[in-house]
Amino acid sequence: MIIKINSRSEMPIYLQLRNQIVKGIGKGELEQGEILPTVRQMAADLGVNAMTVSKAYQLLKAEGFIETDRRKGSIVCIPEEEYPTQQAAFEEKLEDELELLTAEAKIRGMDKGQFIQFCQHIFEEMEMVPE
Repeated sequence: MIIKINSRSEMPIYLQLRNQIVKGIGKGELEQGEILPTVRQMAADLGVNAMTVSKAYQLLKAEGFIETDRRKGSIVCIPEEEYPTQQAAFEEKLEDELELLTAEAKIRGMDKGQFIQFCQHIFEEMEMVPE
């Protein structure tokens, strides 16, 4: 998986890294049990501070996307079953983010059909298995 960081983005680098890893998991580019590079190695590969990578990994761990093993490092973990409180928190986050995206799409002239079609296209990309 190739991780792309935009140093000119207003989004913090640790969030960009977190998002890239989550997208990689969603697209199947990163699989259950796959070992991520160490914090130092990822930092060196991306040309960023190790604390930035550590912050991204800590966030991913808190969200259940990775587990850490002292011997193996950070391992991709796809949660099969979430606790009701985690599911409720995710749904709240999803609703907030979709509400903002829907408002922006509407302001920019996109109708409901176009928006739904766009969402469907993105969702279908997540279902494609990489070669």
